[in-house]
Amino acid sequence: MLYYHHRQPDKDWILKQQIELTLREFPSYGHKRIAIHLKFNKKRVLRVMKLFGIKPYRRRGAKWKKVNKEYQTQFPNLLLAEIPRYPNHIWASDFTYIKFKKQTVYLATVLDLFTKEVVGFSVLLNHSSSIVMNALLSAVHTHPAPEIAHSDQGSEYASKDYIALETNLGINPSMSEKGCPWENGYQESFYSQFKVDLGDPNRFNHLGELVWEIYKTIHKYNNTRIQSSLKMPPAEFAKKHYERSSLSV
Repeated sequence: MLYYHHRQPDKDWILKQQIELTLREFPSYGHKRIAIHLKFNKKRVLRVMKLFGIKPYRRRGAKWKKVNKEYQTQFPNLLLAEIPRYPNHIWASDFTYIKFKKQTVYLATVLDLFTKEVVGFSVLLNHSSSIVMNALLSAVHTHPAPEIAHSDQGSEYASKDYIALETNLGINPSMSEKGCPWENGYQESFYSQFKVDLGDPNRFNHLGELVWEIYKTIHKYNNTRIQSSLKMPPAEFAKKHYERSSLSV
C-alpha cells in the first residue's frame, strides 16, 4: 500500500456513503441531524460533507418537488459501494455554465476521484450531448478509460449516444439517484472553487479570451493549485503514485 494512501480516506468515503443514504431518506437533514441519525460526531460529519461537496436540500426560490421513492434510476449509483483505489478507477462528470455578457458558455469536466485531477473537459455554447461526449473523449485521449464513470441523470448523460460511447469504451456507467444532487458533489465542489479562481468573466472583451482563461485555470488547478486532501496539486499526486507503483512492481 502506498505511503500516502492511508485508512482515513477510506473511512471518510464510507461515511460519505452513509451520509448519502441518509439523505435519500431524509433530504432536508443538516449535518447535526445526520450525525444523530448515524451516531457520529457532528464535526466529523460536517468535515466529510464539506470534503465531498455534500449539501442537503434548501428550499429557496422554486418549490422543491419530492421524488417518488419508486422511481428507479437508469443506472445505479456504484459509488455507494465503491471506493476510489487508484488513478482511472472512477471518474465523475458534470457541466456548469458561465455567464459572459449576453452569452452563456458551458463547461463540461471529467474528474478523477482518486487523484482529483481534471482529466478531460470541453467548452461549448450549448449543453447538448456533444459537450459531455467531447469531455469524455478528451479524457480517454490522454488517459486509460476508467472502470466507472459517474454522473447525474441529466438528459446529456442519459442520451443513447453518450451511453453507447461509454459502452464502446468498456466503462461501467454510474448515476446519482434522481433528486439527489449531493451524490455528484465532487464536481459541484470543484466548480465552486474553479469559478472563484476564474474570476469575473466579464472582464474580458472577447469570448476567445474567456475560453483561454478557462484552459489556463484548469491547467493551474491540475498542476499548481494545492488540494487540501492531497497536500499537493493533483498532477503531482498522480505522478508520485505512478513512481511508487513502478518501484513496488
